[in-house]
Amino acid sequence: MNGADATEMVIPVTAAQMRAIEVAAIASGAVTGLILMERAGAGAARALAARWPRLRRAVVLCGPGNNGGDGFVIARWLALRGWCVTLFLYGDPAGLPPDARRQHDLWRAVGDVRPLQFPDATAADGAAVVEALQGAVCVDALFGTGLARPLAGLRPVLAAVRAAPRLAGRMAVDLPSGLSADDGDVVGGDPALVLPADLTVTFHARKRGHGAGQGTVMCGDVKVVDIGLRPWDGARGDGA
Repeated sequence: MNGADATEMVIPVTAAQMRAIEVAAIASGAVTGLILMERAGAGAARALAARWPRLRRAVVLCGPGNNGGDGFVIARWLALRGWCVTLFLYGDPAGLPPDARRQHDLWRAVGDVRPLQFPDATAADGAAVVEALQGAVCVDALFGTGLARPLAGLRPVLAAVRAAPRLAGRMAVDLPSGLSADDGDVVGGDPALVLPADLTVTFHARKRGHGAGQGTVMCGDVKVVDIGLRPWDGARGDGA
């Protein structure tokens, strides 16, 4: 059995269980959060390149947390391999978590960051994203497993991306922004506040929401990337 198949067999986890696994791994001293982020972003970038092998254009939408940090890694990985990458950040760089801020700074040595109005994006933001998206893959690294409230502030951008012409495809990092990692429902219940994906790349294990509720139709194909957390899988606790 190869590594990818073994990873696919890990039992799906909740957001809290995934966090417990990551905390245990970091507490062991064997890895750092920055290393895990680098592995996750690089693995997602490889999956994107494999899914769209003839493309060389990507638009990466980064959010204000660690999902956005994964997006910075993806952007850097692609750009260093000859892709034309446009990156938008929804949030203040100064407010990024430490690992995501470090990845932001590494990306800035490679390319620019185009801001989206925060906390309430505008129609102009949506238009700017759509203009960049022509012939490109959209990477949704806005919000991941920690999302707890509807993405109302991003409505103009989400609507624009959903309706974008000449879009080559959409890849979600961990899960489509706007979906609950635990039950696959749209957070807040408004389907306009979620960004469906053709490909969802998640890490270590599927999240329960990938195979439940709207996750069954919003996630597209789900690929699990191994980021080296198998030794700490037991930290998920009971209910695995």
